[in-house]
Amino acid sequence: MFSFSFSSVFSTARRTSLVGRRITQFGLICLCILAVSCTDHQVPDLSSERRVQLAVDSVRRVLEDSLGQPVPSMNVLIQTPSQTYFASAVAPGRQPLTPDTYFRFASNSKNFTATAILTMYQDGWLDYKAKITDLIPGANLPYVPTTPDWNIPYKSQITIEQLLQHSAGVYDTDNDTIPGLRGETYTNYVQTRDSTHQFTTEGLIKPLIDHQLKYFVPGNGQHYSNTGYAILSRIIERVYSAKSGRTRTYADYLYDHITGPNSRVPIPVSFPYQASDQLLPQPSVASLIRNSTKWGVGFGPVNMSAHVAEGNGYGTMAALNKYIRSLMRGENVLSKQTVQLMQTDVSAAKREYGLGTELFNNLGYGHNGAIAGYLSVMTYDPNTDVSVVAMLPLWDFVRGQASFNTCFFHMYYAGYAAKRALGYPIIR
Repeated sequence: MFSFSFSSVFSTARRTSLVGRRITQFGLICLCILAVSCTDHQVPDLSSERRVQLAVDSVRRVLEDSLGQPVPSMNVLIQTPSQTYFASAVAPGRQPLTPDTYFRFASNSKNFTATAILTMYQDGWLDYKAKITDLIPGANLPYVPTTPDWNIPYKSQITIEQLLQHSAGVYDTDNDTIPGLRGETYTNYVQTRDSTHQFTTEGLIKPLIDHQLKYFVPGNGQHYSNTGYAILSRIIERVYSAKSGRTRTYADYLYDHITGPNSRVPIPVSFPYQASDQLLPQPSVASLIRNSTKWGVGFGPVNMSAHVAEGNGYGTMAALNKYIRSLMRGENVLSKQTVQLMQTDVSAAKREYGLGTELFNNLGYGHNGAIAGYLSVMTYDPNTDVSVVAMLPLWDFVRGQASFNTCFFHMYYAGYAAKRALGYPIIR
């Protein structure tokens, strides 16, 4: 029977998401070689769709050879100014995915959260430069509660902007170990003992208060923090509730203003927050986690209540493409000026992470995600007007962190190879 610590695998992959953001020069050189082999020697009359499929097929096979184990599928959706292409490269005997296959897109959720915050900013509902202890505009209510269970370190110095940028110094109880919990994170410790536990923001920040955990004084560094985004979820809830005159949730705001049928660009995605809401809609793809036994286990039901606003979203590749493309083109809820603010914050300041947005070499602006066996990235490149969504439903730990990183990098390589197959150059 395949066995492993769900907690350690879950946490390790989330921490490694930063590795996936740093596509090294070595990786780009390897990719260029791969991309050329996929495109330069093809028969000239091959259709563009066929070239994309062959490129993604090649990356899947390279990954499979590198791991020495089967890779169930590698999937890329790419949209150019004139056409949309989809390629699902699968192992022999497997059914290809479609653009409308559901999966968990993990930390891509953070970009939706940033969009919610910036939409509220556009509407005058909040000031993203404000401290989290300041009052909500037009209400005698601070952005976060004043109760003792919210007395986190440096609370009075933290701004909403810093939470978006991961520069607030908020300790991450989802990714980093907590004193007294046997070397485990808070979320892992609780979830592996009770998979139905209903997590709350107060529960997630309690270890920060109990042990005075923090990374640095707000504004004095940058450290990825899922817990920081959990705090943003509570801010969205409090602002929306104040404006609505009744209790509203993070999911309510996203559905009502960002993704639902009454939104400017409806997007078929969901952000479950109840511990009991653990299943994906159909059709969906099962993820696979493989460790040193060289056999894997698929994941179906997953409790997302610990990951509200930072990693709880699910949807399809078509949905993510529609979202990131319309958003970054200024055709969704954010104005072009606000989108430029989101992009400039990460590129001009040379940050690894901006306002819920990252900049990926040769792919553009967007985000990535890793959760419960799924790896994904959604991007839009304003220089080429090309959007790319890539997804790999596999975590491999046969060689530990090295083979997991190999999976993550090859997901990016598939996106690059698809773009290169359509004639877009890889810029080193």
